[in-house]
Amino acid sequence: MAPPPDRPSGGQRSGEGPGPTGPSGDRLTSRMPESDALAVARARDGDSQAFRALVERHSRTIFRLAHRMTGNEHDAEDVVQETFLRAYRQLGRFEARANFGTWLYRIAVNCSIDLIRSRRRDDATEGSEALERASGAPVGQTDPPDLDRLVFSTEIKRRVTAALEGLSQMERAAFVLRHFEGQSIEEIGRTLGLRTNATKHSIFRAVRKMRVALEPLVDAEGSR
Repeated sequence: MAPPPDRPSGGQRSGEGPGPTGPSGDRLTSRMPESDALAVARARDGDSQAFRALVERHSRTIFRLAHRMTGNEHDAEDVVQETFLRAYRQLGRFEARANFGTWLYRIAVNCSIDLIRSRRRDDATEGSEALERASGAPVGQTDPPDLDRLVFSTEIKRRVTAALEGLSQMERAAFVLRHFEGQSIEEIGRTLGLRTNATKHSIFRAVRKMRVALEPLVDAEGSR
């Protein structure tokens, strides 16, 4: 099997295949994108262009999911790269009758969870630096009203991030897929390998924890 492309191509929209490469093009780039199933079959046979077509077709969707899971563009790019590397290595285990996009989603969720678990952040330092960059002046040199609004905005972002990180891995994945990606209960269950009731419970627990974590900020905003 030929090696996969070094990085997902960002030059085309999700759902589009690569454009023609010359007067005759090649067997994938000279016409409309082939189905995922056929592209997977060809990639298994060592067709690197077939796998590249899969990357170009799904990279934007996977990046969007990874960015919402990690909250960080650089981390999301790493997740996209790792997702397609894992997918390439595991193509032999992919069942042809399954949905390739759902299978890829599941890999991306797992990659995101792995990165979140290993990531180490100094929230205090990061928050201070972000505050200084946003204000355009060292902390303490901004007019009180502007600083107050800035601190509150920064606090909301910090609390949302902290609330998401406070969820279990399955809860966070279910919450993101449901409330950011708009997936149905059935789709989330297939992606995460959960039964319907387990999927509902994961989403319910995630929403409840997020409400508890963010309620003080909601109350504070309402009193301003």
